[in-house]
Amino acid sequence: MALKHELGRWGEVVASDFLVANGYEVLDRGWRCRHGEIDIVARLATSIAFVEVKTRRTGRYGHPLEAITPTKLARLRVLAGEWCRANRVTAAAIRIDAIGIIGDGIAIGSLEHRTAVIS
Repeated sequence: MALKHELGRWGEVVASDFLVANGYEVLDRGWRCRHGEIDIVARLATSIAFVEVKTRRTGRYGHPLEAITPTKLARLRVLAGEWCRANRVTAAAIRIDAIGIIGDGIAIGSLEHRTAVIS
C-alpha cells in the first residue's frame, strides 16, 4: 500500500497525464515558493490553469475535492500570482482548477476535473 505522500505524487502524475490527454501543455509541476506549492501549472489555448490535485484511496470520508477549502483557494490565488511574476507571464486568462482522484496508487477508481476562471 502506498504511503500518503506516494499516493499524492501518483495522483499528480495521473492528473498530468489526464490534462495532456485533454489537450493541455503542462508547464510546471510541484512549483514551490515561500507561500506554498502549486501541484500543476498547465496551458490550454490562451489560458493558464493552476491545478490543485487531491487524491484519496476511497470516498469513505468524502470526495477529495471537499478538502479544498476557501482558505486553500485564497492561497492558490496568491501562488498563481507569484508563479506568473516569477515566470514573467502577463495578459493571460488565469484559472484555478481542481482534480479529485480516488485510487489506490495503481488503478484509478474515479477522476473529476473542475475549472473556475478567476481573471
